Amino acid sequence: MLCLGLASCFDMNQEPQGEMSSSEAFSTVAEIQSYLNMFYQGSVPVSSNNNSTVTNSAIKTQSSSQSNGIAFGDMNSDNLLPGTFDTRLAGQMSSAGSELSDYKPIRNVNFLLQNINRCEDQESSSFKQCVGEAYYFRAAYYYSLLKDYGGVTWVDTPLDPDAGQMQLPRNTRTELTNYILKDLDDAIANLNEQNSNSTGRVHRDVARALKSEVALFAATWEKYHRADNDPFYDKTLTNADEQIRDWLTQAANAAKEVMDRKVWSISRQNNDPLTDYRDLFVTLDLTGNQEVLWWKKYSVADNIGHNVTYYNAMGGGGKGVSASLVDDYLTRDGEPFVGQEKEDAKLVYGQELDPQLRDPRLSQTVFMPGQAMQDSRLFEWPPIDNQGYNQNTTGYSLLKHHEFNSNGKSSFYGTMSMGETPAIQVRYADILLNYAEALAELDGAGNAELIKDALQPLRDRVGMPGVDFDREFNSDPEYPFHYLDKYIQAVRRERRVEKAAEDCRLTDILRWSAADDLIVNKFPVGARYTGTTLEDHFGPAEDYGINLNDEGYILSADISNYPNGWQFHLDRDYLLPIRAEMVAPTGLTGGMWENNPNW
Repeated sequence: MLCLGLASCFDMNQEPQGEMSSSEAFSTVAEIQSYLNMFYQGSVPVSSNNNSTVTNSAIKTQSSSQSNGIAFGDMNSDNLLPGTFDTRLAGQMSSAGSELSDYKPIRNVNFLLQNINRCEDQESSSFKQCVGEAYYFRAAYYYSLLKDYGGVTWVDTPLDPDAGQMQLPRNTRTELTNYILKDLDDAIANLNEQNSNSTGRVHRDVARALKSEVALFAATWEKYHRADNDPFYDKTLTNADEQIRDWLTQAANAAKEVMDRKVWSISRQNNDPLTDYRDLFVTLDLTGNQEVLWWKKYSVADNIGHNVTYYNAMGGGGKGVSASLVDDYLTRDGEPFVGQEKEDAKLVYGQELDPQLRDPRLSQTVFMPGQAMQDSRLFEWPPIDNQGYNQNTTGYSLLKHHEFNSNGKSSFYGTMSMGETPAIQVRYADILLNYAEALAELDGAGNAELIKDALQPLRDRVGMPGVDFDREFNSDPEYPFHYLDKYIQAVRRERRVEKAAEDCRLTDILRWSAADDLIVNKFPVGARYTGTTLEDHFGPAEDYGINLNDEGYILSADISNYPNGWQFHLDRDYLLPIRAEMVAPTGLTGGMWENNPNW
């Protein structure tokens, strides 16, 4: 049997040390808790023979990379634009496939669940908490597989993935979803009910939050891909409308159970609508913050830091916020940002970001002139004239997660691994957004007042007027979701602006089957340059190698090899390929698996 390491103390970043003999494993709650610590780390150990690890998909992290993690994960979407085309959006992913690495931590969880009844203290609340954590993490790993690959084989015993024991057929999407939801129900039944995030461990409301997310993901994926009649919905499902409604109901109910406890709330640290949203993401210690249900702390003093501000120094990062995202924020009066008002505002750099004109979340997500930076510097212009990771690619610089308020780090912008902004795992806003979207999908008109009430705290934090579905509806034929009903359009927009740069956007695009509206044949465009104060300040775009489209907007990437923009394959790229070694007749599954459509 596999021997697995144990952490001597709880830390979400450190690798576990020591080994446990399976012959005496899990006789005490303390041993089980130590074993569970591995699932709170950035990577999970999978073997004691060579100390190998896999990335922990159950934990959201601030990445040390300039292209992924919570802060930069949206670079795989239409929210943040790198200097080169994203491979998946461009339709140029390799067909070589990828390893389903989540099966390795799943095996670790299964090993625990198979042996956990050896514990001598099974009546204690601490033991039940351990059982709940195990079910939670197994559900989280399978949810990661569901998002990336669709229906995969459900395994609830510790099979050896290298011993030919995986010769089992793939479960359908529906079967896998319902297994995940069952695990989350078991987690909810066992986990502690908590009123704060102080323990640093998952608790009952965290599991409810994940349940609402999984159920909403499954329902909207099935609904919209089925409507498009593409290869990605569950063709074995005979009662689709009933199943979709059941998942939406589960999503709404799980979220409402959290809301009804009246423990969590939207953070308003200084009761300032111009700073409270921004400050949530750069508050280094979120202990006691009642918006944050679960979070990961970074500490340079403990040699646990990240590179978010290093790569985003002075608003660069080799990326930029898209015009698509900037334009989706409502005006301060709660109306779509369209027409002559929009065109005029784009002529003066920073004016379209002004919180007197727009939803104040915009100026707290994107740098505008006058925003404080580290060591008392002020942001003035986006570094579109720089190179490499110091360059901004769109004219819009990402402020969210940028540690502008940490003075005293003399080499902050020039030294790696100095970032300490937290990685928020679950916040109350997630609960409210899931609830509102599930209700809109179930019956927007019938649930209109409940949707408004759910979203009101998000509006109140930034001083925006409450939701008015008619006032906010964007009927412009150029707006991607102009054809949706006003309730669904409103909650999708609210989700986008509230969760911008939190590594959620691609998952939303995929589950809404919306790549045809948002990606295919679209060009990654940033700020207006020609005829603006940007051009007045920097001069001719060609002096800096800045690419412009015919209307004078900045193109984040050289489109010479992409004359038609992003070329995401609608019949293929919604799911990732599976490596040939798994699906071949002589492979790991003995030919029981087929690859995903058109790979």
